[in-house]
Amino acid sequence: MGSRRVISTLPHLCNRIKQTENEIIQMFRLSSSKDETPNLPTNRTLSRNKLSGRTLDERFVRILKIFKWGPDAEKALEVLMLKVDHRLVREILKIDVEINVKIQFFRWAGKRRNFEHDSTTYMALIRCLDEAGLVGEMWRTIQDMVHSSCLIGPADLSQIVRILGKAKMVNRALSVFYQVKNRKCKPTASTYNSIILMLIHEGHLEKVHELYNEMCNEGNCFPDTVTYSALISTLGKLGREDSAIRLFDEMTENGLHPTAKVYTSLMEIYFKLGRVEKALGLVQVMKEECCAPTVYTYTELIKGLGKAQRVEDAYSIFMNMLKEGCKPDVVLINNVINLLGKAGRLADAIKLFEDMESLHCTPNVVTYNTIIKALFECKAPVSEASSWFDRMKAKGVIPSSFTYSILIDGFCKTKRVEKALLLLEEMDEKGFPPCPAAYCSLINTLGKAKRYEAANELFQELKENCGSSSARVYAVMIKHFGKCGRFTEAVDLFNEMKKLGCRPDVYAYNALMSGMVRAGMIDDAYSSLRTMEENGCVPDINSHNIILNGLARTGGPQRAMEMLTKMKNSKVKPDAVSYNTVLGCFSRAGMFEEAAKLMKEMNLNGFEYDRITYSSILEAVGKIDDVPAHTVL
Repeated sequence: MGSRRVISTLPHLCNRIKQTENEIIQMFRLSSSKDETPNLPTNRTLSRNKLSGRTLDERFVRILKIFKWGPDAEKALEVLMLKVDHRLVREILKIDVEINVKIQFFRWAGKRRNFEHDSTTYMALIRCLDEAGLVGEMWRTIQDMVHSSCLIGPADLSQIVRILGKAKMVNRALSVFYQVKNRKCKPTASTYNSIILMLIHEGHLEKVHELYNEMCNEGNCFPDTVTYSALISTLGKLGREDSAIRLFDEMTENGLHPTAKVYTSLMEIYFKLGRVEKALGLVQVMKEECCAPTVYTYTELIKGLGKAQRVEDAYSIFMNMLKEGCKPDVVLINNVINLLGKAGRLADAIKLFEDMESLHCTPNVVTYNTIIKALFECKAPVSEASSWFDRMKAKGVIPSSFTYSILIDGFCKTKRVEKALLLLEEMDEKGFPPCPAAYCSLINTLGKAKRYEAANELFQELKENCGSSSARVYAVMIKHFGKCGRFTEAVDLFNEMKKLGCRPDVYAYNALMSGMVRAGMIDDAYSSLRTMEENGCVPDINSHNIILNGLARTGGPQRAMEMLTKMKNSKVKPDAVSYNTVLGCFSRAGMFEEAAKLMKEMNLNGFEYDRITYSSILEAVGKIDDVPAHTVL
């Protein structure tokens, strides 16, 4: 106390303190009646008290901005004789001042005698901290609020959950939810929906159904349309389609009316299950229930029909949609262009692109990518793809790494490797990160051209730039090492990818097994097929055909036939390649009776035997001269 008294008695400090007080008082001194009169409205609808209060507020803001929060601002409150209550705190937190000023004022107010923060003041500060991105301070304030004696309503709890979810603090949001639920308030359906939607948004899908069961067990809180919508969508994503369909039925039984979003989610599920007619039937149900399909509904409908190879139906629905007045967005149009391109209807795809302006849609990078890809898939002249690339840039649409990847792949497939390499350089110059798909196309093309060193050089470049490589790129390099007789290097690469934590996929295993078969290591290849299954990598038809080819060439007809029989009894059924492989084996072994039986079986299963194999059988029995050269079998 003594030191404070000595300092305050210093003449220059004493004068400054008095000066500061006088400045504050002058800033907040009311104008004289004479000064105010000319400024008052003629109709005097505003009372003098309201006018003075408003002026004081503006002047207090100036003080707060100049002096921040501290003794000067405190003095201003005293001069104004403003009572520190919840309304004042909320109003001050709305002022456009630095966030630290708000925090200091909030703490100061909380220490005042006869004042306690309530949920409105806590929430006002939490919102300010959220906007300022001060996550740590925000979390401390939320904890203080939860541990304080103030009541927290369902609406506030919902908002806290949303704010924490947005800040990626999912576990803390759940912690607050359960703390408040157990002590302070009973959550409503809206509160549960907030936490369910947060969990979905942050990818914690498994927890969603648990929250739903908890909600149902509350006894006084029942799922609403929002709850069902979120759950049906989530269960669809988790592959639990039957549960999603049951929930939809439960929803309608409870008298709730599904929204367009719910119908769209269910439609996606039916398409996923291959129940196309059921999905199409939902559109009619929507119309009967006066629930108009949205652009998102039509997008899902067209995507599903495209995957089901029903391009004409999809295009017809799109045209009817336009007639009915539903405005498409760029996502929907991109999907229609994509399915038209895949179906080889390039002219229709380009026409739709040209019609986008009249449909009030602006093409984006995905639109251009889809057109360029369709041009390559439809074997259009390469110059057309290049011109669309130039057109894209001229329109100010910035190419993405996927744009370059499509072009590089297209140039590789049309044997324009040097042009593809130039585009790879351009990608690097424009600052794009290395694109594994683009490298994969180039490495594969160079390998096919027997330019193995160039392929390996690109592979090493990708590893250096990325620190690793994708399983697909490894698979391509392993395949080409196996083809050119560098099997040891192929095995080394396979082991390297495992060591680096890059899990081998079916393509990598197939590439390794193919190399083993080429090296005559058929038993090792067969062992790798079993290892592959044990490691959770499901073999495809190519995996089995690689082994079958090895057995047919080195193991003899009996082992090849055993493998074919095994395939018939497994999930992976033999295809035309499988049958032709064994047919060729019978042909080389002179087993023509067995070959004839197998050819009959092939016909019954709808497979065609290839002409080379058939010719070799005819040659082996000396009948090749009896068959005209132009005969097509």
